[in-house]
Amino acid sequence: MDQAPGSPQEPQGAASLPTCYRHPDRETGVRCTRCERPICPECMISASVGFQCPECVRNGSGTGHAPDAARPRTLAGGTVAADPRLITKILVGLNLAVFLVQLSVGDRFTDSFDLIGRAFVPILGSVEGVAEGQWYRMVTAMFLHGSYIHIAFNMLSLWWIGGPLEQALGRARYIALYAVSGLAGSALTYLIAEPNQPSLGASGAIFGLFGATAILMRRLNYDMRPVIALLVINLIFTFGWSNIAWEAHIGGLVGGVVIGYAMVHAPRERRALIQYGVCALVLLAVVVMTLVRTGQLT
Repeated sequence: MDQAPGSPQEPQGAASLPTCYRHPDRETGVRCTRCERPICPECMISASVGFQCPECVRNGSGTGHAPDAARPRTLAGGTVAADPRLITKILVGLNLAVFLVQLSVGDRFTDSFDLIGRAFVPILGSVEGVAEGQWYRMVTAMFLHGSYIHIAFNMLSLWWIGGPLEQALGRARYIALYAVSGLAGSALTYLIAEPNQPSLGASGAIFGLFGATAILMRRLNYDMRPVIALLVINLIFTFGWSNIAWEAHIGGLVGGVVIGYAMVHAPRERRALIQYGVCALVLLAVVVMTLVRTGQLT
């Protein structure tokens, strides 16, 4: 039997339910746990406690954090990317592109950008080097290679080691590790090697990736034997073959170990500060070594 409005059987307070702030024609008994505005089922978004409205979810997590605080993070705190190997692909492509320029232009291009302390370069007809103010050589040398075997070995190592490491660290931290490790290798080479000894190659940065990978695998309790075996083989080549700038390998390795430890062991509450702070300290060491050596050669 139908009941007339206001009859004794009508639930008390039924007409007092608020309406959704986005859909005024819909009554609801649920409110956003953050702003307390009434929300209908279509506007309800699950939160850690209760539901939130679309605006609160868009503007923040509801816990006082930035809107991106709930995004998935890598082990080191970086943002998870759709393509976890993008930077590694770019680095490989950049090295290959520079090598093609070397083949096309010839020794004049290579001698203009390789790492050399201070020496007369016949093909350029002048005294060249980092001590002459050409500090860019410490960076450009990281993208030059001396032969097909040289670049093939380095790029295979970069692809094999770099991809998983980029995925574990995130893009920004991976770039910082690669760049600072490479500069650490260049700086130690500049400091120790003979000033007329040219050096080139991505090996310093790649050895930095080796060092960071060892730290990461130790942190995850993975089997260390494969990476240790590969590192030992590389060190045997480093000290067993002539014309290899072992200084770049050791400098990059030390830099990678130090930065890698900060990347995977920094406490969560001060993670970014410690990670990039350690990168800055290694860069400071690079600057000091460069200035010391420049003072010795000039």
